[in-house]
Amino acid sequence: MFGKLFPQEFNFFEFFDKEMEHVEEASHLFKEIVNHGEVTEEFREKMRDIEHAGDKMAYAIIEHLNKTFITPFDREDIHALAKKLDDVNDMLNTITSRMKVYRITRPNKYLIEFSEIIEKSVTSLGTAVRGLRNPKNMDKVLEACKQVSKYESDGDKLRDKSLGDLVDNEKDPIEFIKWKEICQDAETVLDICKVVGHVVETILVKQA
Repeated sequence: MFGKLFPQEFNFFEFFDKEMEHVEEASHLFKEIVNHGEVTEEFREKMRDIEHAGDKMAYAIIEHLNKTFITPFDREDIHALAKKLDDVNDMLNTITSRMKVYRITRPNKYLIEFSEIIEKSVTSLGTAVRGLRNPKNMDKVLEACKQVSKYESDGDKLRDKSLGDLVDNEKDPIEFIKWKEICQDAETVLDICKVVGHVVETILVKQA
């Protein structure tokens, strides 16, 4: 019903779909990178390109928001959703850059597990964000947001487990610092995904 109110160029749902595609692409690439164990220059460029594309889409949403009088849901929620989705991409790009700078050359079992949880969380976010098109999808969207929250909790547990392992077994202080920061940043991605889920839930509550 909302789509009929907008000219084609101001279809916010289409913009969010495209932004979500960039987030999904980044999560898939991140999983590929950590399984490979080393950030090659090709990997680095691919992630940077995805991050830039996501930035452009977020800016486009905000620019159209400033030009559009009628919106499918509250303006502040549109802005928050665009910004927080972009933050997921930004954080994955940051971790990839950090791995490159830190000269990571081997896979890490905890980071691999983080990448799998992140990919699942992003997939659930995709279901939630795309479900906003149709109010009849409320139950499906809420269940997807619930899953995102669960993955964030899983990430908390994995962060604590990985840090505990570092304390017990890593004797090299430099290696300790590197992996501590990387694992904490990976958990931060899941925190941001949870925030996105909360924004979606807020939109649904206001539309109910």
